[in-house]
Amino acid sequence: MEDIEIINLWKSKDKTIEDEFRLNRKNADELLKIKAQSLISSMKPIKILAIVIAAFWVGIAGALVIKLFLFNYNDVSLFFLYSAALQVILTAVALIVYLYQTITIYQISVDEPILETQEKIAKLKSTTLFVVRLLILQLPLWTTFYWRSAMPESGHLFLWLLQGVITISFTTLALWLFVNIKYENKDKKWFKYIFNTKEWMPLMKSMDLLNQIKEYK
Repeated sequence: MEDIEIINLWKSKDKTIEDEFRLNRKNADELLKIKAQSLISSMKPIKILAIVIAAFWVGIAGALVIKLFLFNYNDVSLFFLYSAALQVILTAVALIVYLYQTITIYQISVDEPILETQEKIAKLKSTTLFVVRLLILQLPLWTTFYWRSAMPESGHLFLWLLQGVITISFTTLALWLFVNIKYENKDKKWFKYIFNTKEWMPLMKSMDLLNQIKEYK
């Protein structure tokens, strides 16, 4: 009889310990989810600021480009006109991406399943890489907008050659970064230098926290 009581007491103790462990694990998971959401929420100000700046640039520069195309096409440098137009287009696409990211950030909640949160963070990660690659394509445009059609005939051969070297260098750098900016290179020094920002680091930290929850489960 005593042996049965001891066994039952032991089983009861094991169940209590297991219940406490599950409760502590649940509390720990909730805390990690709250920390992850806090990290994601910290991105809201920088995203909103990016939206404001991009919207201002697209509005002002876009209006100027449209005016020049419609009324002053023959009176303005085509290098300036098309360089500015491409910049506006790239910035407009970036603006759309920033709007999408901001909406996604506001949709993330500690109450939703971890897999849904991870999917949203994965989308934020991929769109962040995309928008950086996109904006980097603007680099060579900053070296061409001030060109004039008469530059090759101006006689300043050295300056023309120097301008060519600068434009080719910026173009090469932009294309190299466009091709190589991908998640697989996240541990490389140049990648860390570019992405050591408030738009990227919270994503990586929140991903690590959510991965910890999955590992425990």
